Amino acid sequence: MRRVLVALALLGMLVLSGLQLAPIYNGTLLPLLVTIAAAASVLISVAVRRLPAYTAAPASVLGLAAMVFATVRVSAQAGQVAGPVPDVAREALANSIPRLLTALIPIEPQPDTVLLPVIATWLAGLAAAEAGVRYRRVLLSYSAPTVLFGGALYLVGPDTTAARTTTWIPLAYAALAILGLIASARPDLGGEALTGAQRRTLGLRLGGGALAGLAVIVLLSQLLGPTVAEQGNDTPVDPRNYVTPPQLDALDENPLVRLSGWNLNKDQHLFDAVVAPGPGAQQEPLIRLAILNDYDGVTWRIGSVYRNAGRVLGRSDGDGPAVTQTITIDELDGRLLPGIATPERVEGVRVAYDADTGTIALTDPVRKGLRYTVTSRQKPRPDDQELFVAEVPSPEEAGRFLALPGKVPDSIAQLGSHLGEGVSNPYQRAFAIQQWLEEHYKLVADAPSGHSYPNVEHFLFGNKQLGGQKGTSEQFTAAFAVLARLAGLPTRVAVGFQTHMGSPTIRGADAIAWPEVEFKGFGWVAFDPLPKSDTVQRPVEDDFKPKAPPSNPPPPSVPPPSDATSVQASRSAGPSAAPAVTSGGGNVLVLVVAAGVPVLLLTYFVAVPLLVARRRRQRLSTGPPSVRIDAAWNEVLIGLRQAGRPAPAHLTAEEIARYAANAAEPRAHSAGRSLRPAVPPVDELAVLVNAVAFAGASGPGESQAVRATAQATAYVEDLRGRRPWWRRLVWTLDPRPLRWHRRR
Repeated sequence: MRRVLVALALLGMLVLSGLQLAPIYNGTLLPLLVTIAAAASVLISVAVRRLPAYTAAPASVLGLAAMVFATVRVSAQAGQVAGPVPDVAREALANSIPRLLTALIPIEPQPDTVLLPVIATWLAGLAAAEAGVRYRRVLLSYSAPTVLFGGALYLVGPDTTAARTTTWIPLAYAALAILGLIASARPDLGGEALTGAQRRTLGLRLGGGALAGLAVIVLLSQLLGPTVAEQGNDTPVDPRNYVTPPQLDALDENPLVRLSGWNLNKDQHLFDAVVAPGPGAQQEPLIRLAILNDYDGVTWRIGSVYRNAGRVLGRSDGDGPAVTQTITIDELDGRLLPGIATPERVEGVRVAYDADTGTIALTDPVRKGLRYTVTSRQKPRPDDQELFVAEVPSPEEAGRFLALPGKVPDSIAQLGSHLGEGVSNPYQRAFAIQQWLEEHYKLVADAPSGHSYPNVEHFLFGNKQLGGQKGTSEQFTAAFAVLARLAGLPTRVAVGFQTHMGSPTIRGADAIAWPEVEFKGFGWVAFDPLPKSDTVQRPVEDDFKPKAPPSNPPPPSVPPPSDATSVQASRSAGPSAAPAVTSGGGNVLVLVVAAGVPVLLLTYFVAVPLLVARRRRQRLSTGPPSVRIDAAWNEVLIGLRQAGRPAPAHLTAEEIARYAANAAEPRAHSAGRSLRPAVPPVDELAVLVNAVAFAGASGPGESQAVRATAQATAYVEDLRGRRPWWRRLVWTLDPRPLRWHRRR
């Protein structure tokens, strides 16, 4: 019954370790698989406990193989991963660590994200059950589940949702550990068996132990309390920082330069989008392709971190109506996938997702005919009255979205100051910039690509005859972003496509860019600086003319060249010129090395006690009675050596028996107060050893050998139990008995 309780406690601890991962996974598949793995592993070890120890590992390996097959098959079906089970399993085993650490939370249960936790749980269950059930080393058996529990906590990292939902798990884990120790404990001595001196000793020990424990707790709280309190707000280490997530290539890092090419080829069929807006959603929403956060004065870049995702993309806040889009790719190339903001679920394709921008990408090149479905949560735009009183994040909070590296041309800076005159709040500043652009500039489809400082300056103040003061949505958006950042407004650039009610076809003419400004409490709000169809363009010179410094040379008579990364160059290179998205291994080696030390220690802590127990079992259970009696005597001698009281070599067997009794007894000054009964005698074993020595194989028989084994085992166990706890731990982990196999 005690072994059953220990097995149940170990099983519960393993299951709790798996449940620690549940909040960072989508659905209940992982907790279910981990529970099955823990139960099967422990059950197999319990079932073969009466068989020789060497049968446990092969039986468990066969069970693990079946578990791996079932895990791969079930998770592949759930995650819509196609392919033969052996191939999928091989690929999952080879890439489990990097894909697990680059996956988006909540992690989609797929073969490469669930196989590692399942295998780790199974191996921990095998080690724990063998140590705790077969060899009755319960405290030692806790090491494997504890390492598994710590690994789960490390993998969860700083995820706050997991921290809030799993606070009960450590308490339950500790309760199960205590239950296992209680179930495996030896019965206490009855009160009627204690003498008066023993009662006083017991009281002193209990009181002294309680006072010592209380003193240690108070001392640690005073010494470590302030330090722990200071570290209370620190963010836990995130192991995902050690692995490089998938990266975009140069073509997709700046899709803004592709707008001119798409607008020139206005009839180019890029993709089809069948949009099904929910109640309250926009009827002709913008489909977003990319968000560009970073600007270096020459090029806008995405700068996003795309993490491998399954069908579920992040945790939904439930704000805004749902919009479903079924998208079929035609001539759109690259690796970025279009979708209405903000996507929550993707069906039909495996994607990487950037949670900060809400954009998705493929790990492989887009192919013609690719079909997928996106479910998005469309956040409604705040009304003007709400935005009128809204503030923007401080420069410390939004420094990335205010950066303007290099020297901004004086003319642009002067225009920014002019537009900010008499404007009191952020929304008015943004609206003033939008109104200026839509009233003074012309939207054309044949403007050359470019959004560097010289390009923006030429767009704002260039000669109309030389292409100035007109451009595509690229120039309008880039100019808005630069002016907004000059005005202290956190701004980014979005690239996407305009949809049309009643027509699913998205063509080159539908490609568009727009700026977004961040407001506290409302997030990113889109602005439209493009002129309306009925807008009459007003001359810039009538409302503003930049003041040129006297030392400046006259303005150039020719427009500045376009960016080197023009759409013509990108198109001539073709889709095949773009390198593949890489899923870098990063510092995976660092993780492997860091994990190697605890693995080696765990291997030692498990292997040494198991090997010692196996060697003892073999010596005491194999061979004729004379050999087993000799082995039993050898166990007594080994126990004395481990206790630090080796028997002198000149003593006879009877003298060693008396020496062994004295070695285990308490010292003379505390003999009357000892709480333990007398040590089990080995006198009969000494007589049997002498009989074997003089009579040989014809001496003692089977019953005497069994009696000798029982006497030696009882003596050694009692001798070990009289040591302090730390000496018992050293005794358990001592590898020397593996070579102390000959009788002295």
